[in-house]
Amino acid sequence: MDNKDFNQIYNEYREQSRTQAVTEANTAQPGKEQIVAVRKNDDGDLIAFKTDSGRELDYVTALNEAKAGNLAHVDVFHKYGRDILRSEPDGIKENNLDHLPDF
Repeated sequence: MDNKDFNQIYNEYREQSRTQAVTEANTAQPGKEQIVAVRKNDDGDLIAFKTDSGRELDYVTALNEAKAGNLAHVDVFHKYGRDILRSEPDGIKENNLDHLPDF
């Protein structure tokens, strides 16, 4: 019988994945701006974004920039009948759009 430690194997995999995700998230993507701050409305919804170049984008403009491939580390997906901007699911809570500083 095989005595593999499935928990250990999985935990090593997760740690290796997290290390790789941090490396990728911190790697600049040439020609792409990164969102560094957000603005929320009174309901806590994201309504605007600030990039590392200082540009302030409303939600629709940010969606269009992301669709065009001009923003790093974000995805656009379609849900609830609309397009939604979100951070790449990299397992790093600190770089999620909801956790970025306000501007």
